[in-house]
Amino acid sequence: MFSLPDLPYAYDALSPVISDDTLHFHHDKHHATYVKNANDILQQAGKGFKSLEEIVAESHRSGDKKLFNNTAQAWNHAFFWEAMSPETQDPSGDLAQAIEKAFGGIEKLKDTFVTEGAGHFGSGWVWLVSDAGGALKVISTHDAADTLTEQGMTPLLVCDVWEHAYYLDYQNDRKTFLTKWFEALPNWRFAAKQFDARARGGAYRYPEPSRVSA
Repeated sequence: MFSLPDLPYAYDALSPVISDDTLHFHHDKHHATYVKNANDILQQAGKGFKSLEEIVAESHRSGDKKLFNNTAQAWNHAFFWEAMSPETQDPSGDLAQAIEKAFGGIEKLKDTFVTEGAGHFGSGWVWLVSDAGGALKVISTHDAADTLTEQGMTPLLVCDVWEHAYYLDYQNDRKTFLTKWFEALPNWRFAAKQFDARARGGAYRYPEPSRVSA
C-alpha cells in the first residue's frame, strides 16, 4: 500500500507565503485522502501495488478516471512538497543557462509562470518542464492531469492552483499567491536534479508501496 509522505519541512516553515494552517489542511486532509482513495481502489479492484508512476500512466491509458484522478493527485502533491523549500534559492549551473535561453532570465520566467497559473481556468497545476533536449517551457494542467503521461517531458517545479492550496491565506487572489510563491519558495536544487536527470524523466519517484497486494 502507498503511504502519505511526510512533509520535508515543518508545517510553519513556508510561512508567511503558505501558513501552517494551510499546510495542515492541505497535506493532512487533501493529500491524505487521495492516498487513501488510491489504496482503496487498488485493493477493491484486486490490483497489485506497482510504482505510483506506473499506475498513473496505466490508468491514464486505460481510461480508469477514478484511479487516475486519485493516484495522479497523490503523486502531484508529493512532488509539490519537494518542489518547495523554506530556504530562498536561485537557479544555477545548467538550469540557470536553460532559463536564460528559454525565457531571458528568472524575472521573465516568473512573469510567464505567474501569468500561466493566474490565467488557468478552474483547478489544476502550473509547471516548469523540460524536454529531453533541455528546452524549458511553462504549462498548466487541469484537475489531476500531470506530466507523467507526456512522452519526453520532465517536471522541474510545480505549484498547486486548486483553491484549497491558497484560499485560507489569499482567498480568491491566486495571482498574489503565485507571485509570492515564485519569489520565495521554489526549490531550485530539486529542480536542478530533475533537469540533470531529464533523460529518464527526472530523479523524483514517489515512495515505493509496502509489499501488500489486494
